[in-house]
Amino acid sequence: MYSYIHPTIVKVGVGFGSALAMAVSFNINHSIFWAIFHGMLSWIYVIYALLFKAY
Repeated sequence: MYSYIHPTIVKVGVGFGSALAMAVSFNINHSIFWAIFHGMLSWIYVIYALLFKAY
C-alpha cells in the first residue's frame, strides 16, 4: 500500500504557522511591521519566541 499525503494539509499547516507567528509577534512587539516580517518567518519565529522571549 502506498501512503498519500493530501496537499491541503501542508497548506493549512503553513497558514496556521504564519498566523501564530504574527499573533505572537504583535503581542510582544506591538508593531504591524514586525508582525508581518515574523509571519514570513513562520514557525522559525514561533520556536525562537518560545525559547528566548520572556512573556
